[in-house]
Amino acid sequence: WLKPIPTPVQATTLAAMYPITLDESEDDEDYSGDSGWIQWFCGLKGHEIFAEIDEEYARDNFNLYGLRARFAFYDHALEMILSNEAPDEDDLNDNNFLEIYRDATDLYGIIHSRYIISPRGLQVMREKYLKGTFGTCPRALCDRQHVLPIGTSEDLRTATVSIFCPKCEQIYSPKSKHKDVDGSYFGMSFPQIFLQTYPSLVPVDLPKPFVPRVFGFKLHKQQSVIARKLEEAEQERLKDQQRSGEPPI
Repeated sequence: WLKPIPTPVQATTLAAMYPITLDESEDDEDYSGDSGWIQWFCGLKGHEIFAEIDEEYARDNFNLYGLRARFAFYDHALEMILSNEAPDEDDLNDNNFLEIYRDATDLYGIIHSRYIISPRGLQVMREKYLKGTFGTCPRALCDRQHVLPIGTSEDLRTATVSIFCPKCEQIYSPKSKHKDVDGSYFGMSFPQIFLQTYPSLVPVDLPKPFVPRVFGFKLHKQQSVIARKLEEAEQERLKDQQRSGEPPI
C-alpha cells in the first residue's frame, strides 16, 4: 500500500483510537470494494454525516493551505485519502497503515470542515439535511425538527461533534453512533453559514415554550430554573464589579 515509515505504534492502540473494520458500512448496497478511500471512509458506520469531498477540491493547494505543518505524515495521508483503492484486511492489520490512517482521518476531517462551507459542499449537506441524515432535535416541543452537525471547538481531539437545532437554537449530544466523531471535522461556523445560504430552511414557526402546570393549572409568574440561575449569576457578577471598582459592561 505505502512504504514503511519510522516509529510505528502498536496496532491495538491505534485500532482502539480509530476503530475500523470492513463490515461497518452503513449501507452494504452502496458499499463497493472497488470504491476509493473517500467513499469507503464515508460509508463506515456513523460516518453518513460526512460529505464525500470532491477529489478536485482535495487536490487544490489553496484548499490545503496551512495543513502540511500540522501532520507528521501529511504526504502519505493525502495520498491515502486520494487513493482509488479501499483498504483490505491486510491493511487494517498493518501497523504502518494504521499510523498513516490516523493522520489521514484527521486531515480529511479538517479538509471536510472547509469543504462543507464551500458552494458544492453546502449543496451536499443540504441534501443530507433535507433527508434528515443528521437526525432530529431531541427536544419534544421542537416536533422532530431536522438538525445540523456542529463542533464546539476548531481544535482536533478537543470535543466530539454536537447537533444544532435551527428551531430552538440549542446544541445537543448526537446519537451514540456519532459520539466518537471529532467536532472539529465540522467546525463551529457551519450551521450559521448553512442557514444564511439557505434562508428558506430557517424554521418559520417559533419554538413552543414549555408551560409548567400543577394539576392542569398554569403557574403564573413562574421563572424557569435556568433563567433564575442566569439572573443570580448576573447579579453576582455586578456585585463583584462593584467590589473591585471595575466599570460595568
